[in-house]
Amino acid sequence: MARAGFYAVESGKISFRRDGNWYSDEERIDNPRIALLFSRSIRQNPDGSFYLQVAEERAPITVEDTAYVVKAVEGDAPSGFTVVLNDEEREPLDPATLEVGRDNVLYCRVKGGTQRARFLRTESRLRGRRARRLLDLSARPALSAPQRGLGRQGRLSPPRGPALNSGRHPSNSGQF
Repeated sequence: MARAGFYAVESGKISFRRDGNWYSDEERIDNPRIALLFSRSIRQNPDGSFYLQVAEERAPITVEDTAYVVKAVEGDAPSGFTVVLNDEEREPLDPATLEVGRDNVLYCRVKGGTQRARFLRTESRLRGRRARRLLDLSARPALSAPQRGLGRQGRLSPPRGPALNSGRHPSNSGQF
């Protein structure tokens, strides 16, 4: 049982669930500082299982889906997107790593491509038009800078191709 919002790493069965929240036994950890500490303390064993390493305390954890979740997406198509993860790290989004999983959940690769991150449902307002825009970007073949054309205002224009919906490109919409 938690006291004053503090959870010792070894105090109970700790899990990180697909809703993007930490739990001790079946009690959700509502203290944002503890949740952030845990998110920043995730380590992975060679067998793929996870544990928390906080100072000298180490405890196995259960990860329900992914150890990282996307809390926010920043940026736009012309300059690129950045994902904000549950450990508050910001990483450039590689559109080529986007995939749609079971129940139409959007995922991407993070941490140098070593981990999969789940887009939270609250962030998955990305599901409709926004998700299609990101997926359109990922479906295009990668081009080197000389193969891309300079668009209006001297910005690099991503190539147009068959993956586009209605012939419109996300960068033309002015928003993500």
